[in-house]
Amino acid sequence: KMRLAELKDFPACTVDGRRVELCANISGVNDLKSVEENGAEGVGLFRTEFLYMDSMHFPTEEEQFRVYREVAEKLNGKPVTIRTLDVGGDKDLPYFSFNKEQNPFLGWRAIRICLDRVDIFKTQLRAILRAGAFGRVRVMFPMIISLDELRRAKEILEECKNELKAEGKSFEQNIEIGIMVETPAVVILAEKFAREVDFFSIGTNDLTQYTLAVDRGNEKTAGLYNPLHPAVLNSIKRIIDASHKAQKQACMCGELAGNIKAAPLLIGMGLDEFSMSAASIPEIKKLIRSLSYEEMRTYASKALEMDTSSEVETFVETILNSSSDSLK
Repeated sequence: KMRLAELKDFPACTVDGRRVELCANISGVNDLKSVEENGAEGVGLFRTEFLYMDSMHFPTEEEQFRVYREVAEKLNGKPVTIRTLDVGGDKDLPYFSFNKEQNPFLGWRAIRICLDRVDIFKTQLRAILRAGAFGRVRVMFPMIISLDELRRAKEILEECKNELKAEGKSFEQNIEIGIMVETPAVVILAEKFAREVDFFSIGTNDLTQYTLAVDRGNEKTAGLYNPLHPAVLNSIKRIIDASHKAQKQACMCGELAGNIKAAPLLIGMGLDEFSMSAASIPEIKKLIRSLSYEEMRTYASKALEMDTSSEVETFVETILNSSSDSLK
């Protein structure tokens, strides 16, 4: 029986040979030590808003470039997915005033701010593109609800490439582009979106909140917030199927990716990349290495037919119990 630390250099591979990638979510350079120690295969989510939140002004292109470049270099050829600025909602900036909003989670946040304030957006995109010359960098847009937004964001990215080219600066010409899947709008139009991105990354925290209309920060409704709700699971499956149909990668960077209860179902649904806090990786890896993909596919389709979250949870408990018996 292998101890968790010994698993570091082993792949996350099911007993019948299905290989998935286990990546880490980071907020900055300081998290890279843990990425290395826990055997992450890359960074599936770099939350850049912390660069902005820890500063007393909008970080300049050079300030951002230095950080992104350092991360790209330290990862030594492993991929890093950089999410563009995701503030608003519950995340404020000390030097930028947001109007008081009735529903900040449905308000002016994330990509909406960036498309309105193209100056802020371009500064970040230029830094990301330049860092791409030093490693495997991907860019990801949060909180998308329409193809118009995605196309506009891609247009602005192209403008940045043209500017950098004209200035003679080196950058990654063929940077991969993805979106966070956080809204039911993207789930419903998943096949259309899949044609226009290189990958999807499912943000289950917001996807659960928006699908179930439950504020995840509200104590009174905390009991209703459940990512194992059949509506959320069916949304996830729909996203994975749409990306595979378009031969694109389906990733997940929300908390569900590091949830031991969800892992058997996510494997069975065909998720390609799990990104979580680095410390959760060894335990998830150990579980995945004990599961059979074919068996999990059968289990996942059963779970997707279930009526309630509690049925799903009871079902997952039995799967986990039988897998822990096989680990003994």
